[in-house]
Amino acid sequence: MIIDSHQHFWKYEVEKHDWIDDEMSVIRKNFLPSDLEKVYKNNGIDGCVAVQADQTLEENKFLIELAEQHNFIKGIVGWVDLKNSAVESDLEKYNDFSKMKGFRHVVQGEADHNFLLRPDFLRGISLLEKYNYTYDILVFPHQLGSVLEFVKRFPNQKFVIDHIAKPYIKDGFYDGWAALMLEIGKQENVFCKLSGMITEADYKDWTPKQITPYMDLVLKAFGAGRILFGSDWPVCLVAGEYKSVKKLVFDFIQNLSRIEQEAILGKNAITFYNL
Repeated sequence: MIIDSHQHFWKYEVEKHDWIDDEMSVIRKNFLPSDLEKVYKNNGIDGCVAVQADQTLEENKFLIELAEQHNFIKGIVGWVDLKNSAVESDLEKYNDFSKMKGFRHVVQGEADHNFLLRPDFLRGISLLEKYNYTYDILVFPHQLGSVLEFVKRFPNQKFVIDHIAKPYIKDGFYDGWAALMLEIGKQENVFCKLSGMITEADYKDWTPKQITPYMDLVLKAFGAGRILFGSDWPVCLVAGEYKSVKKLVFDFIQNLSRIEQEAILGKNAITFYNL
């Protein structure tokens, strides 16, 4: 079974989606399950994990309703205010929805490099294990130092790094990102998504050759047992078609064993998110 571990849905609104700049204008429209279902049929994808694109409780309701209507949506990564002292009431409420698997905060958008280490946020994270929730880590490379300290504090919490921590592939920056990813990979409770890579390279001129060293490092750091294939659809459409994203990862893992390939393409996502 092939699982796309990272994609989004939205009804486009100018103010809500102001992060979609002019260079990304191709995705200034609605993206819903009916659109993705066709893409999956053409690419042999069996299911997905829908990840929040808006930091509101309304977003959770939106995703839950879509998942109830479309069986190929196997799991949801939503959002709650983990800094809120009363957050546990939200965690209890969402525990009633079997497809709500975990949560994410857009940490990459926080000005504080050490946002993950704020006491109120740490308290919220400490409650996730009780309800068997996962946590998706969305950061830029300059925040990886805090990520390392963060994941060490919760050795039993299931974490996954989104988009290989968004290295600056377009600029060729590598060493600092690589050193920290190797250290983070030593923490066995941390997984990593092979996703969101072509949009960190040049939208128009990226090549697999540019991205392969970054995938090599992720494989070295996390091993085939803790890597998840993800498309980042529809954001990926800014830099390439779905089939291009799929081919990038499929070509990269072609020399691995069949067991390792099956793990990266689906089994790891099923295990991590309990799909």
